[in-house]
Amino acid sequence: MINLIDTPGHADFTFEVIRSLRILDGAVCILDGVAGVEAQTEKVWSQAAKYYIPRIIYINKLDRDGAAFGRTVHEIASRLFVWPAVCQVPWFEGGKGRFCGVGDVVNLRAYRWPEGGDGKIVETIAVDELGEADSLFAEEIKKARIALVELLSTYDDVLVGKFLELDGRHLDIAPDDIVAGLRRCVLNQDSKIVPVFCGASFRNIGVQPLLDAIVQLMPNPNEVVIPEVSVGRVEGNLRQLMSGELLSKQAQSIPATGPKGKKLTSRQPMAVISNLEACALAFKVVHDARRGTLVYVRVYSGNITRGTSLYNTNLCVTEPVQRLLRMYASDSVDLPSLPAGQIGVIPGLKHARTGDTLISYIGTNPKIGPPPPISSLQLRPIDVPPAVFFATVESNSLGEAKAVNNALELLIREDPSLQRSVDEDSGQTLLSGMGEFHLVIAGDRLIKDHKAKATMGKIEIAYREALLFPSQPQTAFVNREIAGKRAKACCTATAEPMPEDQKHGNSSDDYESNVLENGNSITTLITTPNITTTEDPAETLEPWNGRLPSHLTSETLHMSLRNGALAALSRGIQYNFPFHNVHVCINIDPRHELFGNDTSTAALSSAAREATKAALKDAALKDGTALMEHVMNVIVSTDDASLGAVVKDLNSERGASVLSLDDADVTTSGVREDLPRIDLRKVYAPPDPFEGGTTFADQEQAEMNNSSRQRTIQARVPLREMMGYLKHLRSVTQGRGSFVMSADRFERVVGQREKILRKELRGY
Repeated sequence: MINLIDTPGHADFTFEVIRSLRILDGAVCILDGVAGVEAQTEKVWSQAAKYYIPRIIYINKLDRDGAAFGRTVHEIASRLFVWPAVCQVPWFEGGKGRFCGVGDVVNLRAYRWPEGGDGKIVETIAVDELGEADSLFAEEIKKARIALVELLSTYDDVLVGKFLELDGRHLDIAPDDIVAGLRRCVLNQDSKIVPVFCGASFRNIGVQPLLDAIVQLMPNPNEVVIPEVSVGRVEGNLRQLMSGELLSKQAQSIPATGPKGKKLTSRQPMAVISNLEACALAFKVVHDARRGTLVYVRVYSGNITRGTSLYNTNLCVTEPVQRLLRMYASDSVDLPSLPAGQIGVIPGLKHARTGDTLISYIGTNPKIGPPPPISSLQLRPIDVPPAVFFATVESNSLGEAKAVNNALELLIREDPSLQRSVDEDSGQTLLSGMGEFHLVIAGDRLIKDHKAKATMGKIEIAYREALLFPSQPQTAFVNREIAGKRAKACCTATAEPMPEDQKHGNSSDDYESNVLENGNSITTLITTPNITTTEDPAETLEPWNGRLPSHLTSETLHMSLRNGALAALSRGIQYNFPFHNVHVCINIDPRHELFGNDTSTAALSSAAREATKAALKDAALKDGTALMEHVMNVIVSTDDASLGAVVKDLNSERGASVLSLDDADVTTSGVREDLPRIDLRKVYAPPDPFEGGTTFADQEQAEMNNSSRQRTIQARVPLREMMGYLKHLRSVTQGRGSFVMSADRFERVVGQREKILRKELRGY
């Protein structure tokens, strides 16, 4: 069973690509034979490399005017930093006629599709027989076979042995040996070899051989990178978990006790693992008008059966599995079970979200879930990119407000890259997303799909506030009822601009924790045991014995204080934008700031929130705050004739810093990768139609003199200046330009731009 997932190519929907790559075993990168390797292609390619996804490349649309298979192969080498292993060459009638088929380099044969057909009828011709009909194409297939064997022999020792056994006869190597060599290179990504196929999908040319290649070259679930998991504070992989190694480490790191108060023995982890029936990751949630909520899951271990219960380790809730489905586009088939390695759909789950870990555990109590530490088991979550645009959402009437809020909850559950917040001053609901187009589509779905009677406001930019000077220590004491229970806690907080040494990595122990989150650094300090020093010499305190109230651990204490600080940092003092680049330090002395059972986690979070808010207010009202804006890495692709106009527009009209022109070493993330350059003279690519017999060097020189040559500009541009840029770029380049952008960092707004922005925000 092979599951195929198609993802959108627009940069605003990067999250769709990220969550699909997180659970896939292999990927087919589809390139446009006319456009070649585009900026967004490089971005998605690097995302796939992050997850170590084996990849093959399919060059599509070779039936269109201007398609150039050979040029695209060279771009694969120069822009994706891999060796293209050409497994198929395109077949043009008479060398320059219509695109009619492909040449199979591995099996030394050609496939021809009749003109005007639906692609179901394919004529197979051996290379020896092809010589009579198209001798030049037959020779090209043989030349490609020699180049393929030479390339694979560089990285595959097994194929070298076969090659030597046949005394160096490239054409005599068995196709099965070449397929096996290709597969080994695909699975071993250190080889940097990527098989390349070709076709025209609209006419169903080349599709069948591509599907065969997927079956032959892509890995099975047992051959992929082992998924990363965590149990409490201990991290590892799924194999270590199933062997009991991870639970043994977890038991050693935390003094854990069994049901009768005995310390866990080495045998008990395996007893816990033996009861783990299944482990799966929810990677997509879809609301279907007929079936309700559909949760797409990838099973990594065990077997999910119909009628069982799944425990959500992220939300600590148990939900029944009433049905299991396999989706075929909009159609579905009921399944009795879903084994490891498969993707399926569970309808009716009320709580599961994208990125949640779902486990099935024998004998679990639906109310309390499985026993620790298995209850804290989590697969590596799906990273959600930060939102950079926002728009207001208002219900058409007060009576529709509840329905609109419910629709927004469903929308955000489906797409976690959307975020909802409420402006405390105006009471307006704000919907944030990754781009203008993203928010437009989200608003359309909210109104049309979810039937919400609401109006979307103007799309705005999400700025940040930053402190200019440190605050004085601020102490907050909470003594009130929270959720019907007495809550009592106290702590002290300070806030300051984030120092450089706080911007790198997290650290944590029982008494001090430093965490970077949402662009801010939060340090929580618990007084070390046996310390008697106080600020007031007249005050004497007994040394702390290191014990906390029975319902608190050092981990929950740090987490509660950190959550309170995050809540305070989420809203600025002057313009209500979240704070950025701020270091908050929270101190708590258990000797006189913890009050037994009255000090709950809610009380600690509330005290930390009030103390942090007071510290931020002290620094902001005394010295003011700075405004920070998103600066984006922008990659613009345009033809050579429009290059000057585009660069001038970026520099003079949009305040951009142009970093490079056609610098292949710079990736779309804006970071130079330590990847070896590919020697293009050693890359085999068949000649493209209408290009004559020029060498590769001649082609490069011809492109330099060709005004239609595609050029790439990399620049850093404020996000505000990219509003509506696509429409403007197409106007400047007569529709030939495109761009992709990704968030780089927040930078302070200064000079005249700051004055204009503050005036706009104040409204006067």
